[in-house]
Amino acid sequence: RLAEEGPADIRIGNVASDLGIVTGSGEVTFSLESGSDYLKIDNMTGELSTTERRIDREKLPQCQMIFDENECFLDFEVSVIGPSQSWVDLFEGRVIILDINDNTPTFPSPVLTLTVEENRPVGTLYLLPTATDRDFGRNGIERYELLQEPAARSSVFELQVADTLDGEKQPQLIVKGPLDREQRDSYELSLRVRDGGEPARSSQAILRVLITDVNDNSPRFEKSIYEADLAENSSPGTPILQLRATDLDVGVNGQIEYVFGAATESVRRLLRLDETSGWLSVLHRIDREEVNQLRFTVMARDRGQPPKTDKATVVLNIRDENDNVPTIDIRKIGRIPLRDGVASVAEDVLVDTPIALVQVSDRDQGENGVVTCTVVGDVPFQLKPASEGEGEPQNKRKYFLHTSAPLDYEAVRDYNVVIVAVDSGSPSLSSNNSLLVRVGDTNDNPPMFSQAVLEVSFPENNLPGERVATVVATDADSGKNAEITYSLEASPLSSEAPGGIFSIDPDSGDVSVQAVLDREQRDTYEFQVTARDKGIPSLQGSTTVVVRVADRNDNEPRFMQDVFTFYVKENLQPNSPVGMVTVMDFDKGRNAELSLSIQPGDHDQAAGIFSIENDTGTIFSTVSFDREQQTSYTFKVKAVDGGEPPRSATATVSLFVMDENDNAPTVTFPSNSSYTVLPPSSNMRTVVATVVATDADTGLNADLNYSIIGGNPFKLFEIDPASGVVSLVGKLAPKHYGLHRLVVQVNDSGQPPQSTTALLHVFVNESLSNATVVESQVARSLHTPLAQDIAGDPSYELSKQRLSIVIGVVAGIMTVILLILVVVMARYCRSKGKHGYEAGKKDHEDFFTPQQHDKAKKPKKDKKGKKGKQPLYSSIVTVEASKPNGQRYDSVNEKLSDSPGMGRYRSVNGGPGSPDLARHYKSSSPLPTVQLHPQSPTAGKKHQAVQDLPPANTFVGAGDNISIGSDHCSEYS
Repeated sequence: RLAEEGPADIRIGNVASDLGIVTGSGEVTFSLESGSDYLKIDNMTGELSTTERRIDREKLPQCQMIFDENECFLDFEVSVIGPSQSWVDLFEGRVIILDINDNTPTFPSPVLTLTVEENRPVGTLYLLPTATDRDFGRNGIERYELLQEPAARSSVFELQVADTLDGEKQPQLIVKGPLDREQRDSYELSLRVRDGGEPARSSQAILRVLITDVNDNSPRFEKSIYEADLAENSSPGTPILQLRATDLDVGVNGQIEYVFGAATESVRRLLRLDETSGWLSVLHRIDREEVNQLRFTVMARDRGQPPKTDKATVVLNIRDENDNVPTIDIRKIGRIPLRDGVASVAEDVLVDTPIALVQVSDRDQGENGVVTCTVVGDVPFQLKPASEGEGEPQNKRKYFLHTSAPLDYEAVRDYNVVIVAVDSGSPSLSSNNSLLVRVGDTNDNPPMFSQAVLEVSFPENNLPGERVATVVATDADSGKNAEITYSLEASPLSSEAPGGIFSIDPDSGDVSVQAVLDREQRDTYEFQVTARDKGIPSLQGSTTVVVRVADRNDNEPRFMQDVFTFYVKENLQPNSPVGMVTVMDFDKGRNAELSLSIQPGDHDQAAGIFSIENDTGTIFSTVSFDREQQTSYTFKVKAVDGGEPPRSATATVSLFVMDENDNAPTVTFPSNSSYTVLPPSSNMRTVVATVVATDADTGLNADLNYSIIGGNPFKLFEIDPASGVVSLVGKLAPKHYGLHRLVVQVNDSGQPPQSTTALLHVFVNESLSNATVVESQVARSLHTPLAQDIAGDPSYELSKQRLSIVIGVVAGIMTVILLILVVVMARYCRSKGKHGYEAGKKDHEDFFTPQQHDKAKKPKKDKKGKKGKQPLYSSIVTVEASKPNGQRYDSVNEKLSDSPGMGRYRSVNGGPGSPDLARHYKSSSPLPTVQLHPQSPTAGKKHQAVQDLPPANTFVGAGDNISIGSDHCSEYS
């Protein structure tokens, strides 16, 4: 409890003692969160005392409408804070303000007028206007006193004070004696009021009593108490209720007017009372939050003289409307500063730390005053009730604003925390208030580079001191925590320190090179740049810098060899690869892009012959090589790089054509038409001649060997395989006289081997008496097939052949005779069968004759045939088959020419008069003729082709498929 109007520093009480908290250690402190206008608290001891501001109970807003001294109080809030604000408790308190007698009671007017009817009986009582005193209780109005003139002590009036039901004192004037208006129409008295304070205060007013005509009936209200509800904020002029009173008098004394009786200034200001009709209406809008009930009296007064009155009490209840938005008050809590709507909170505060106190209230009542409060937006803050007390009013609540997530200065530096309060009225009203939470920075972020690896291209052949690159790190902190210095360190992957080649400006991050770089010696440098901030403790970050030395065209192309030597086979197909050159350029990129070209040699050997593929360096030929025409080629290959200016280099290419066995040997001696005379008396091992041959190839392909492959049936001659010397190795006999044609074959050693056939004519005779005959024989040998031997005297062998033919003819004749006898016997047996038996079907056909004859004449013809001296076959026909495909040999070189498709036939032992049985058989016989087709046995092998024919017409053919004919022949087509 605290008396009003007291001085400063008056001790009220000790919060710590009341809460049972031990103080003195300094770990627990106290903070006054509200009520600081009139109160203060010691932070360490919890002692609560007054400030220098004077407390006037009558001026406190919360005490304006309070009529009970115990209900006037000041509310305050005290927070109890634990160590480092690890916990905070909030408590509410209330100081009752005691009234002192500092106000003097006063009458409504310094002159009070009272009209009193004459002839009023003694004891008539008149109500006098009451005085008001802003003090209450004992300091309020205690008594009224009527002060009369000394001469009028035996006045007809006396003051009486009555206690009303409201606890107020009502002064009343009582008539003590007769009143005669004609003797005295007025009395002027002094009315004094006194309070009960110490010392007492008093004031007085003039009471002027006017004596009027008799009015003996007073107005009467219909009821003594009128009660009504009025919605707040009702428009001016809104009727509330009508008070009605009646007066039994007539005339003026019965005319009633309505006036406010005991009514406060607020009632008179807010309400209007129609004096004539008694309608009570709204004069000004009434705010329930300022006045929730109006209680006053209304007087009904007649117009008599003196007027008579009646009084009724009016109770007007103001009904609440949802016309007040909730109010949000954000205040500091604990040691977190909050000023001008800005709270400063360090980013390293723990989650769920209270940072502000939020009080939400609504002046409305009931559901209109029930408020819901929330934090809107995506912010790391939330509201929690400050207390869980059940007695907390619904329209006034307190919350702590807590952090709900870690704060990060680098992510968000300021949060605009918007708190919205919504009441439960219909329609609901809302309001919002915001708190700017400013996050304080701590050094919790190291410097960061935008890239973990920074690759820089820097040209070689630089000047020392040139800037290579600028590295920039950023630090999300601020102030000293974001000031960065740079330094160079070795890369984790390389132990080489960069200090000798590169340097860095510690403030700007400019990296410079201190040496001349050569890409061909080293194309990459790698080191680490470290950035450190100036916070406490210092934090650091790093990035790897990779300097790639960019190429400049400072190197010429280089061939792997100055001279490239290639070997290629002749007869290679055109556009075939013949070799590959290798060239390199130590530069890179376009400076190393090479263009290759063929440069002509001294004699333009390579012009149009060679081309080169740029990508692989492969050289191609456009022609087929012939070693026999040119054995080697020499030219240059030029390489030009793509730099600016371009650089070039050349290399020499030597191409040697390797031999292929594409040339047959050529016999230079002897010629095929020449001959050598060899005397029969020549000794063995006599050199007959030397065959000389050459070969355009080389090496093994030109290594020749000689052999005799024909014309040496008597093995008289031998040839040296290496030298070609032909020697006599057999003894010459008479049968060896004449022309010998040796077929000599010259082979090379290539793969596959090539060969040439030559003729060596040797004429064995004592002398050369008739060269023309020999030359004719040589000429004839040139047209004789090589498979037919020409060796010695042909008549010597012919005599042997004739003897063999004679023997063969005789054997043939005997065979024919036997056949004729068999035929005769067979026919004889067949004729006998007709007369004696039938062994089967009779057949009249003669299978053994070319044509049918009459049976009667047939025996005669057989007889005539038997009598003939000339045999059936006087000769054997030799068939000389043609060369395959109808061709024949006509030279020693075995060149082919066209010949008839059928073989040639010649008579061996028959003269011109011999019958041509072959022709007769072909034209007369129903059986096919004998033909030797190209499928006959190959050249060089003689054969006999014999067909089984009827005994009367046998045909034997013999031929040689390499024969070219004879002097006497018959040709069939």
